[in-house]
Amino acid sequence: MAQDHFDHTSQLDGVAIQAGDGPSVKSLIGEMISYSDSPGNERHRLSLLRLARALVQALETPRETVLRLCWAEPTLYGAIITAIDCGIFSTMGKNPDSPISVIQLSEATQTDPALLGRIMKHLAAMGVVQERAVDVYFPTSLSLTLALPKYADGFTCMAEGAMRAIYKLPAYFQSVGYRNPDDATAGPFQFAYGTSQHWFSWASDHPAVCQQFNNHMSAYHQGRPSWMDLDFYPVEEALLTGAKSDSDAVLLVDVGGGLGHDLAEFHRKHPFAPGRLIVQDKGDVIQPISGNLGKVEAMAHDFFTEQPIKGLTPIRSLLQLRDLTVPGARAYYLHSVLHDWPDHECHLILKRIAAAMTPGYSKLLINENVVPDLGADWQITGLDLMLMTLVSARERRENEWRQLLEMAGFRIVNIWSHVNGVESLIECQLA
Repeated sequence: MAQDHFDHTSQLDGVAIQAGDGPSVKSLIGEMISYSDSPGNERHRLSLLRLARALVQALETPRETVLRLCWAEPTLYGAIITAIDCGIFSTMGKNPDSPISVIQLSEATQTDPALLGRIMKHLAAMGVVQERAVDVYFPTSLSLTLALPKYADGFTCMAEGAMRAIYKLPAYFQSVGYRNPDDATAGPFQFAYGTSQHWFSWASDHPAVCQQFNNHMSAYHQGRPSWMDLDFYPVEEALLTGAKSDSDAVLLVDVGGGLGHDLAEFHRKHPFAPGRLIVQDKGDVIQPISGNLGKVEAMAHDFFTEQPIKGLTPIRSLLQLRDLTVPGARAYYLHSVLHDWPDHECHLILKRIAAAMTPGYSKLLINENVVPDLGADWQITGLDLMLMTLVSARERRENEWRQLLEMAGFRIVNIWSHVNGVESLIECQLA
């Protein structure tokens, strides 16, 4: 028995120092070549990126992977947030076409040159900056991007408001018998941070984290394909055709829409669409932007309460002696709302919207990830575990979306998707 155990352990030790998947290297390189002439094509770029990651995994030994994950990447995160805090990236961003020495950086940031030299060495080793000569560095696209607060704030927000909970996941799951979290005020975040507040309430009490999170979300959405684009969702055919055009008619209600960026984008891309555009969010979110949105109207609303933009009960016209119906909005829109809440709360949000809709006229549009059963992108799986950690919520597979929506009285008309890793648009009607 002891000899068998020794042989098995020796075999696994041998695996640890061999390339992860040596036989696939040649085919991966060959597949990459077929896309190499057109990296400007977004789909080809994403294919190349997927293959490049697969090639690294095939070449890297498990031992190297362990050391990278245990040593290099945790310390890289620490180096990045330190560089953000002391102004390294913002200093380099002032002269993006010029190299800069450690001494120059030290003088500009009032940082010990010995400390700065060590941080810069690791940033260079991990590809965040380029090492041009001894203690001389040049910015990369990434380091220049991190000079912008809306990108840098993702690191500081996660460091302050998430990392403690991530590293406490094993202890949390031990305490609950390894059950999937489904209580937004008693999940991993509350366990690690010693609070009973929902993450959003906690963030509101920490204004710096709240601002950093808002910036992080704006960066997350920037540059991603939009359902409003011509090659994504047929806006004209599916939404505008048949929409009411009188002065009071509402085309789109963005429920929980924050600062109104999505509706502003919609108006830019479809400037002649008929009807009003209304963004709703809590009063403290909406108040600062009221009156500053142009075509978009701001309305204070808590999506757990009755939806104010609704179809009215048919009334009898005294002049025409027939029933008249005032329709609700053409579409109620939820962008990255439902993935922030467990199923029970999502059901309440959806029922409020369903009660406001006009059968046969109103639509529900949900702009969220639909997790594929096979081959899910890391952006989706990473966000899923982050949501689990912070708000006991989730990204959902198609069957999970169908079950949730059917329970709230909806049927899915179609799921419009673009590329893997990009949010889909789930088009729904009342069942």
